[in-house]
Parts: sequence; structure tokens; C-alpha cells
Amino acid sequence: MMSRIYTPLIVIILIVLQGVSLNFIPVSFVESGWVIVSHSVFMFLVLYKLFFDLEETNYAIVWAAFAGIIIDIVYTDIIGVYMFSYTMMIFFVHGGRRWLQSNFYISTLLALVSVSMADFILYFIYYLIDITQMEISDYAYYRLFPTVLLNIIIFLIFYVLFKNKLVKWSNERFDLKGTTN
Repeated sequence: MMSRIYTPLIVIILIVLQGVSLNFIPVSFVESGWVIVSHSVFMFLVLYKLFFDLEETNYAIVWAAFAGIIIDIVYTDIIGVYMFSYTMMIFFVHGGRRWLQSNFYISTLLALVSVSMADFILYFIYYLIDITQMEISDYAYYRLFPTVLLNIIIFLIFYVLFKNKLVKWSNERFDLKGTTN
């Protein structure tokens, strides 16, 4: 029952921290032209999809749409870009989970691919509507690689912190006995 309280609380805290995290990026990275974006909410939702949701439930997709629209409203000028990107990539993780086991290596691989694709979707939409003029080679070097590196570190920290709790909350929520989800 407590998982129904914890999930919204974690998502809201991560939305706030996602905006504040820019203050912790070293000045030398910014001066060298790197654009590092934290997708901590998305990383939590990947774990949530892998270890909380059942195959027939879509709570993570709903949370991705909710978190994405809040991020769009609070942090960006265009509504729907993060909502679309996060929701599509959580749906991708949902499909990946159907075909692959949810162990550490597969989870990390799904997180790596999905955060890369989510960030690329954001870049592509912003490029299409002429918000950014950054060429794709510059995007890959100055934004994609540092962003993916930061977010994989965030994912690994979240994996240690939340994996067992999400499995426990899932078992309690869906009344599963003796499964690892």
C-alpha cells in the first residue's frame, strides 16, 4: 500500500532535482562546450518499468507521460516534447522487457539504448522546429555522449537503491508470492 505513496513522491522529487542538477555540473565541462542533461526521472521510470510493472500493466508509461508533461511545462518552452520522448522510450523498454530477462546487464543495456534514443528524439524534434542548429556530429560529441554517461551513472545508483524495493512493492501491489517479477 505504501508503494502508492512512494512512487509519486519519488517522481516529484526527481523532477525537482532534475532541474537543480545543472548547478552541479563542473564549470570546466560547460566552458568546453559540453551540454550534459540529467534524465534522472526517466532512469527511475526505466527501473520502474522493469521491476514494478507486470507485463500487462502500463503504470510506467502513464508516469512517463505525466513526468514528461511536467518537465515540459516547468523547464522547456515547448509542450509535449519530453512527454512524447519519455513515453515512447518507456514503451520501447516495455517491449524489450517482453523479449529479454530483467537482469542487471539487460537492464543496463535497455537503459543505455533508451536514454540515448530519448535524448536523440529530443534533439531531432528541436532540430526540426529550428530550436537548435547543432549539427548531428556536434550533438553526438558535445551532448549525447556526456548525457548518456551521466545518466548511466544515475541508472546504476538507482539500480542499487531501488531495484529490490520496486520488486517488493510490485509483489505487494499485485499480490505476487515468491516471484522476482
